[in-house]
Amino acid sequence: MRGPDELRPLNPPSVHDEPSTEGTGVITPESLRRALRSVLAVLLLLTGALLAAPAASARPLPVPAAVPPATLTEVTGFGANPSDLRMYVYAPAGVTAHPAVLVAVHWCGGSGPAMHSGTEYAQLADRYGFVIVYPSVTRSSKCFDVSSPQALRRDGGSDPVGIKSMIDWVSAAYSADTSRVFATGISSGAMMTNVLLGDYPDVFAAGAAFAGVPFGCFATTDGSEWNSACSGGTVVRTPRQWGDLVRGAHPGYTGPRPRMQLWHGTEDDVLRYPNFGEEIKQWTDVRGIGQTPSVTDSPQTGWTRTRYGGTGDRAPVEAISLQGVGHNLYAWGMAARVLTFFGLDTGGPGPDPQPTGSCRVTVSTSAWNTGLTASVTLTNTGTSTVNGWRLGFTLPAGQTVTNGWGAAYTPASGAVTATNAPYNGTLAPNASVTLGYQASHTGDSRAPSSFTLNGTQCAPD
Repeated sequence: MRGPDELRPLNPPSVHDEPSTEGTGVITPESLRRALRSVLAVLLLLTGALLAAPAASARPLPVPAAVPPATLTEVTGFGANPSDLRMYVYAPAGVTAHPAVLVAVHWCGGSGPAMHSGTEYAQLADRYGFVIVYPSVTRSSKCFDVSSPQALRRDGGSDPVGIKSMIDWVSAAYSADTSRVFATGISSGAMMTNVLLGDYPDVFAAGAAFAGVPFGCFATTDGSEWNSACSGGTVVRTPRQWGDLVRGAHPGYTGPRPRMQLWHGTEDDVLRYPNFGEEIKQWTDVRGIGQTPSVTDSPQTGWTRTRYGGTGDRAPVEAISLQGVGHNLYAWGMAARVLTFFGLDTGGPGPDPQPTGSCRVTVSTSAWNTGLTASVTLTNTGTSTVNGWRLGFTLPAGQTVTNGWGAAYTPASGAVTATNAPYNGTLAPNASVTLGYQASHTGDSRAPSSFTLNGTQCAPD
């Protein structure tokens, strides 16, 4: 994808000094005393007037401008920047108090200014008041590093560290809402979006990747920026394997994971279409939801949209496939759909969707030397009916499901998803369903943990 040749000017309007009012007479001690007496008299009069005046009503102060408003501006000295990225910032004239932050990442051969002029995010920022960061590569390829070991781990170095510094700078300068930081990108920028969400799951609320590849797919160890196997769509892994790559970028992290929106053209000849399915595998596993879509529709001719773990505009994972479209799939108007997914088109934070309401889980187990059985009761404690449920949970290390009833279980170990049987997929408010399984173990016979219903965390009993 290439942006228009004409880029917006980067230089802010010039600021002129006030004209000089300096006098030309000779200054004497007496003239200084007279001048000081006059100034003192004026100050006393002003002080009295202020004390006598009624108190003014409180008015909200405008958000201070860290960069010239409505002007793409380069910022330097923003913090740790091991790969010498350049930083561009766009803050609208009407930036909101505690604004959201959007990181918009360019394609190979592009730049921050080209991403600014070639997409409509700035116009949308003018409407909704968020601040945009445009990172810009300086290496000769003009591609982001999504392949080195340094880039694929938290605070490991290279481009992700520099981008995180940019976010920190904007967050401090505008007192930004750090729960509403988002990333989007095209091609190389889409791959970087995957990397950023993997490296910094505690920083980003969601991402949108246009024609990218999964986190870790482009990994190399020889210093090369290009991975032909990945670009050709021949790197295929299980959902758990893909998810483990993301989890391995920030070992020990147990907090919430970002939502992800994925876009890909079926005729992409640069980053082949199979990468789209591998991305879906990865992010559904990271979110602990199943591979079966909650809903499938066609919001536009030639588009197939699938949503996982929820049915609304802010489902945990959303994937849009564009029939007959090549690598340069980004088109004007798509950014508005990104903002809907992020929740930035409402002027306020958008929580994860709660299409299934609340839930509660109780578990009982019976174990012997190398095996166990578990009985799991799932209760819909929400106010709306659940039509089609997927119960996610995590088995202790060494446990493997050998058979089950009341649901289909996949995979057999680790982060498991139990999907309803044909006869028990509907759960009315306060209704329950009981399912169970038999598993082998290597010494740890504890009950599973971390239950989710269609991507929503359940309360233990």
